[in-house]
Amino acid sequence: MKQTVAWLALALALLLAGSGPARAHKASDSYLTLTIDGQRITGHWDIALRDIDFALGLDADDNGEITWGEVRAAHPRIAAWALSSLAVRRGGDCTLTFAEQLVDEHTDGHYSVLPLQGECPATAGSATVAYRLLFPVDALHRGLLNLTLDGTSHVSVFAPQSGEQVFSDRAASSAAQFGRYLRQGVHHIWIGIDHILFLLALLLPAVLTVAPRGAAPGSGFAATAREVLRVVTAFTVAHSITLSLAALGMVSLPSRLVESVIAASVVFAAAGNLRPGLPRSRWPMAFGFGLIHGFGFASVLADLGLPEGALVIALVGFNVGVELGQIAIVGALLPLGYLLGKTRFPRRGVLVGGSVLIGLVALVWFAERAFNLTIFGF
Repeated sequence: MKQTVAWLALALALLLAGSGPARAHKASDSYLTLTIDGQRITGHWDIALRDIDFALGLDADDNGEITWGEVRAAHPRIAAWALSSLAVRRGGDCTLTFAEQLVDEHTDGHYSVLPLQGECPATAGSATVAYRLLFPVDALHRGLLNLTLDGTSHVSVFAPQSGEQVFSDRAASSAAQFGRYLRQGVHHIWIGIDHILFLLALLLPAVLTVAPRGAAPGSGFAATAREVLRVVTAFTVAHSITLSLAALGMVSLPSRLVESVIAASVVFAAAGNLRPGLPRSRWPMAFGFGLIHGFGFASVLADLGLPEGALVIALVGFNVGVELGQIAIVGALLPLGYLLGKTRFPRRGVLVGGSVLIGLVALVWFAERAFNLTIFGF
């Protein structure tokens, strides 16, 4: 019975880990930037072309490529679809219109940028934003909002269960700012599949060598937990350093380089598990590549935006959220390894098979990022 449970648990974990290579770093997100000053609304909405294609079908000639001409021709449909998915209220319903769209490139692909403007009935008071883009067809989609309301900054995320939110024209408390960014840190480590697979590749050798009762001292759960702690701590310290430096504008690296090296780090970590003799400790690798992963987290934080009056609070909150998300992942992995260690489960086979799967997925990501392989024909 324990063997069956273990097989099912591992199969599910690998299935989740290997899913969605085209969205290696991020799940489906859109980025909504709004400035409400009195009655006037300005801003822009960045929506991934892959999401628009999924919802509306942009590839008119069905050749597997989306061209600028096809995007431009579909603008009326895109604008109408976006308009039906967004509502702003301040003293009543605000009018919204979208100007001619542009195309921009994010770290995970090309996005349609819809400039918008509008007008509200009231000049002061709180504002309500209702967001429902893609929720009927993709429950994992998230809308990231960066709102400036009469000079007060707000950052929030829309999900199916929180598609309508009210924002005050008064500055949020420090605790509220911290909590918002903490939640975003947790969310983005959980959807950052490349970061998770890097940790998983480093932790697999430790977790899969948990010995059953009666094994030699130092080879059981305590020794495994210590090695896991070293790896996670090294990764945490490293990416915290570069995340802070990048978020504060002190260091900057090209996003394409960062994302390519992150994918390469997953390949390298997985390939290391295939050698006959595994290194005794993996924490140096976790620290070295963790420095690069920090720049990846910083790109997410840049998309969210940092409030001018609470920059340090937001940065610390996001970083703590990332760490809590990591702890949750490791907390789920350790008991699974302990369970496997108490069965006749073929641990070496799982280590090799899991590492090969992780490495192959990461190789696809590396090819996409380093050589700019994309389905979008701009």
